[in-house]
Amino acid sequence: MKKKSLPPKTIIKLGKFAWTTFWNLMMSQMAPRNKSGAYIRPESEFRNWINLDQNNPYLPEKDRYILYVGMGCPWAHRTLIVRALKGLEKVISVIIVTPAPLEGGWIIPTENNRPLAKLYQEAKPDYTGRFTVPILWDSKTKTIVNNESSDIIIILNDQFNDLAEIPELNLYPKELQEIIDQWNEKIYHNVNNGVYRCGFAQTQEAYQEACDLLFHTLDEIEEILKNNRYLCGDILTLADLRLFTTLIRFDLVYNNLFKCSRQRIQDYENLGDYLRELYQLKGIAQTCDLEAIQNDYYGNLFPLNPGGIIPCLPNLNYLTRSHQRNKISSINPQNLI
Repeated sequence: MKKKSLPPKTIIKLGKFAWTTFWNLMMSQMAPRNKSGAYIRPESEFRNWINLDQNNPYLPEKDRYILYVGMGCPWAHRTLIVRALKGLEKVISVIIVTPAPLEGGWIIPTENNRPLAKLYQEAKPDYTGRFTVPILWDSKTKTIVNNESSDIIIILNDQFNDLAEIPELNLYPKELQEIIDQWNEKIYHNVNNGVYRCGFAQTQEAYQEACDLLFHTLDEIEEILKNNRYLCGDILTLADLRLFTTLIRFDLVYNNLFKCSRQRIQDYENLGDYLRELYQLKGIAQTCDLEAIQNDYYGNLFPLNPGGIIPCLPNLNYLTRSHQRNKISSINPQNLI
């Protein structure tokens, strides 16, 4: 007797129910949310400081500290850029970790594929938080000094000047710290984390709110950059570098995979030129592994790309085109935000 097949409508409904249930379960683990379905990023837990205070256990010393980074991670990328711009490559070493979705996190290829989680547990055996990068590791005391990128870039800018090749570069000058901090706060919530709030949103309402806020802020920055070379006037600061690591990933990943599709960065007149200028600054392009960025996002965020298909790397010539940013004369930076 010939068996009857399920009607297509039933198959579709059953498949949608099963996938939606599984998707919600995976997203709840990967991207914690609030009641409205909006993504909530957990706080970093290791927040110690390196400085010259002799009572501090973490003194700035050559060959003592290691940066653990993932090349796809925008938060880790900030630390690589500041390390390069300050000339700290011979002072602080770098270990690159790679994503391992089946392991549920990062692994350390140079340490026999040891899970990054083991490093956290070595530093704090009762640690129950997320196993994220970047990590600033102290090889002397065998512990994590700091795993918050916004702290680490200030440490690298301020605390290793006696060892840096370019100590005169100050990306966080005292007279601009208030305006830098204001930009950092806005850019973190609306842009850096805003793209994740779009991509990890679990309701249409949460997505729409994040998307509107993201592009409203990008439009605002576009206007600021019309008459100002950098976010805080004529001086490159940490605010620019914190924005850059999102901008460099935007057209490559966020525009499509995270549904930030309203407009590409390269299609903004001023933001596009601004991105090109920063990318072309000495030392920055070398920190940008664009192939790794695309592979890490498309290849490892299974709930967003269940087929695991990685797009062909697009034409990236727009990053090396000429720009006219050096001809812009800035107004008073205190009026920029």
